Amino acid sequence: MSKKIIAPAAINALKEALTSIYWYKRDLRSFIMNTISDSSLLARINWEDYKCNIVTKIIDFLSNHQETYQNDLVKLIDEVIKIDDFSHLRRIEDGKEKEERAKNAVIALKKLSMQHYDLMEEEKKKEQIRKKAYEKKLKNKGVNERLEVIKKEYFNLISSADPQKRGFKLENVLKELFLLFDLDPKASFRIIGEQIDGAFTFDNTDYLFEAKWQQEPVGIKDLDGFSGKLTRKLDNTLGLFLSINSFSENAVKAHSSGRRLMILMDGSDLMAVIEGRIDLIELLLRKRRHASQTGVIYLKIHKILVDY
Repeated sequence: MSKKIIAPAAINALKEALTSIYWYKRDLRSFIMNTISDSSLLARINWEDYKCNIVTKIIDFLSNHQETYQNDLVKLIDEVIKIDDFSHLRRIEDGKEKEERAKNAVIALKKLSMQHYDLMEEEKKKEQIRKKAYEKKLKNKGVNERLEVIKKEYFNLISSADPQKRGFKLENVLKELFLLFDLDPKASFRIIGEQIDGAFTFDNTDYLFEAKWQQEPVGIKDLDGFSGKLTRKLDNTLGLFLSINSFSENAVKAHSSGRRLMILMDGSDLMAVIEGRIDLIELLLRKRRHASQTGVIYLKIHKILVDY
C-alpha cells in the first residue's frame, strides 16, 4: 500500500479496543507480541505503567512511523475485529459492564476499519493504472530512446576493469534513470571510491541512496554504515542500497530484523528496469511493501515479475 494514512479515528478506536478487551496486562502483552512483526518494539515499553498508557505508547509509535509499520497497525486492527468472545471478562468484578464495553469498542473499530479496506482496493486499482500508464509510456518514442541510451551506457560498463571510471559512468546512468522516472535525484550524488552517495524523493518520502559495484557481495559492515546514516536523519527518512553484485545472506538477515530502514536493490533489478521489463516506481513500491509486510528487505526481481 502507498502512504495512505490510517484515519486518526480508527487509531483512537484501536486504542480503546485494546485497552478494553484485555483486563490483565500479561494477556495484552501476549496478544500484541503475537500480532506485530517486530516484537523488539515492546522492549522499550514499561509494563508496570497503566494499561492505557502502554497501549497509547505502542499505537502512537506505530502510527507515527506508518512508512515502516503500517502493516503492523493493519494486522492489529484485523486481529482485534475478529474477537467475538469476551467471556474472559465476566470473571472479573463488574464483568458484564466490562464485557459490554469491550464489545462496543470492537464494533466501533470494525466500522471505522472498513475505510481502510476501501483504501486497499483503491491501491490495487492504482497499481493497474500505473502499469498501463507505464506500458503506454514505453510505446512513446522519447521514453524508449532514453532507455536505449541508458542501456547502451550500462552495457559498456560491464566490461570495464577500471573501478573509478566505471563509478563515474554508473553515476550518470543512475542519475538519468532517476530523472526518467521523476524521482528527483539530488545534486549531492557523488562518488567516493567505488561508492555512489545521493538522495532522492519517492512517494513523498526522502530517501538516502547508496550504490556499490565491487567484486564480492555487500556485507554487514556496509549495511551497518548505511543504517547509521539513516538513523541520524529525520524519522521518515528511508534508504535504498544498490549493490550490483548482490548482498551477503548474513547482511540481509541482520537488517531484516528490528526497524526496517532500507530496501535493497541489485544488478538484476537495475537490468530489469533498464530493459523496460518493470517500471522503477513499481519496483520500489513492491520492495517497500514486501519489507513492510514480511520484514525482509531484499525481494528479488524474479519474484516481483511473476505477478507483474
